[in-house]
Amino acid sequence: MALLGVNIDHVATVRQARRTDEPDPVWAAMEAELGGADGITFHLREDRRHINDRDARLLRETVGVKLNMEMAIADEVVAIAVELKPDQSTLVPERREELTTEGGLDVVRHRARVAAAVGRLREAGIIVSAFIEPVADQVQASADIGFQAVELWTGAYAHAKTTPQRDAALKALKDAIALGRRLGLEVHGGHGLTYRNVGPVASLPGFGEFNIGHSIVSRALFVGMRKAVREMKGLLTRFASPE
Repeated sequence: MALLGVNIDHVATVRQARRTDEPDPVWAAMEAELGGADGITFHLREDRRHINDRDARLLRETVGVKLNMEMAIADEVVAIAVELKPDQSTLVPERREELTTEGGLDVVRHRARVAAAVGRLREAGIIVSAFIEPVADQVQASADIGFQAVELWTGAYAHAKTTPQRDAALKALKDAIALGRRLGLEVHGGHGLTYRNVGPVASLPGFGEFNIGHSIVSRALFVGMRKAVREMKGLLTRFASPE
């Protein structure tokens, strides 16, 4: 069964809507851990629109499970990660006008800048993952540059409107998983996964971890964070494919 990383960014989104001190994403991370989360994911964006530096520092001090920092390849953010030393850094694309991360990092196009960031992070002892689209060239380039893991963008599947579109997206994920594993990469998945659609993706063999945020935070509004996390872990267990 794949591990579950809970992204707590949107707890901070609610806080920032009023520029106040609640709800606290650090508390949310604790509740997620108590619900059985295998990891906590947060995205320290350049514009600090939700998670801020205080959150990042306290998460590093308090989270007892794997801490995964999503981040752009900007020099300032890389420097923060090197000082903070999360267990894992996941490099993602970042555009100021987007609501959330859309699509994967183009490792092929930005190879030199990405490689420099990977080198700095690995030198600091941080496991480095690339958030990429399930495309062979991107998986190969990630392995060549020195990433230890890739997180495959599951958005094409999550946003599919027709059965053929969904089937094509699942095939692309399956092929990318197989290639990543052959290249010695740990393979993760994330983006747009919900309680309603996670089953077919969780059934694909080879995923080691899923990072899920918005759907869990949304569910937590009604049942609490601990139960929301337990329910998602239950689905991953239910649909897990034996390898």
